[in-house]
Amino acid sequence: MGVDRRRLFWLSVLALFTASVSAALRSAVASSLKAEWIDPIDPIAAGERIGAALGSAFLGFALTLFVASALLDRIGMRRILTGCGLCFVAGTLLIVGAGSIASGMAIYHLVWLGMLVSGVGWGLAEASINPLTARLYPEDTTHRLNVLHAWFPGGMIVGGLAGVFLASLLPWQAIMGLVLLPAIGVILIALTTRFPTPPATATSAGMKGMMLEVVRRPSFFIWFGAMFLTASSELAPGQWLDVALSNRVGMRGILLLVYVSALMFVFRHFAGKLAGRLSNPGLLWISSLLAAIGLYMLSQAQSPVSALIASTVWGLGVCAMWPTMLASVAERYPRGDAWALGLVGSAGALASFFVLPRLGEMFDQAKVEIAGGSEAFTRLTGDALRAVEDAAASQSFARLALVPLVLLVVFGLIWINDRRAARRTEQPA
Repeated sequence: MGVDRRRLFWLSVLALFTASVSAALRSAVASSLKAEWIDPIDPIAAGERIGAALGSAFLGFALTLFVASALLDRIGMRRILTGCGLCFVAGTLLIVGAGSIASGMAIYHLVWLGMLVSGVGWGLAEASINPLTARLYPEDTTHRLNVLHAWFPGGMIVGGLAGVFLASLLPWQAIMGLVLLPAIGVILIALTTRFPTPPATATSAGMKGMMLEVVRRPSFFIWFGAMFLTASSELAPGQWLDVALSNRVGMRGILLLVYVSALMFVFRHFAGKLAGRLSNPGLLWISSLLAAIGLYMLSQAQSPVSALIASTVWGLGVCAMWPTMLASVAERYPRGDAWALGLVGSAGALASFFVLPRLGEMFDQAKVEIAGGSEAFTRLTGDALRAVEDAAASQSFARLALVPLVLLVVFGLIWINDRRAARRTEQPA
């Protein structure tokens, strides 16, 4: 192939690590950002606004992944990954500098834009590293994608711990600015690395073949819909943990995210082997069951111990979802190549874009209803305010637990169908 496969793989790891650190730090600083900039502007709808701002990163992720996946080989992986690093630099600077540049509601709009641009960087990363890894390791795709995506929780650990332990030493803007370090590394390494020659799918005929692979096989859209739901079970709750649970369980919600990320980091190194024994649909079915139980337990948690137990169940459920979904699509629709992977990745990102504001809206509606109206809520302070917001947070997580229950049906039917097909193949003629 004439390229350094190991160097390319670790460049992919760094790009995903940067995206993850950015997501973790956005979540870690969300409460401080909300208190400093959004609560004074719009206290009644502050939860929905911070949810929408966090969700804008996923909109940028989804749209970029959809477009860049189709044009990956025409634009070139080097340009895509260089652009990835540049977007994280620009997006981070917009977020941390919004208060110095603007005032009032304009601050919120700049924060929203900064998170959107960071999401574009994330989309450029996923658009390139997933097909690159599948091409570099065609003989071991599921395992390699799980190892690669183990570094997403790896970045969540680093970013989450930085957000917690530096909070008393640095302003949240400086903490968010830590994203600049790995982002610059991505730019420098991408510019000095040789990439493999694009495959036949880079031609117009090849792109047509990618699209026909998806259009001619309607079963692909089952996986597309399933990705929407798996991401709703994984990414959206992760971004909402610190905002919703910190007061109620007596510990920073971002620490729960760090703990879950540690579970993911370890488990994803073994998920490929487990999928080999169960099959991908089997692993996804078990993951959905644990995710549903864990989300409901999180909605009921009232202490650090109960929150850790609930997070363990939820974390074990969602840890293999994203990479196993990508590996399933890569294996079942190989001619779809980068475009098929980009489509399902876009579905996952769009889920968080729609679900996060909805979580914030449910939270805002519940807190006003529990308080007895908007005027009554604005008069609440101290323990009374905390009690109302804790009850509202519980309701938002309980409703989200319904999502993976749908996946039990979807993956269960796919699993059964695959087993039947395998038995028919094994039967002698």
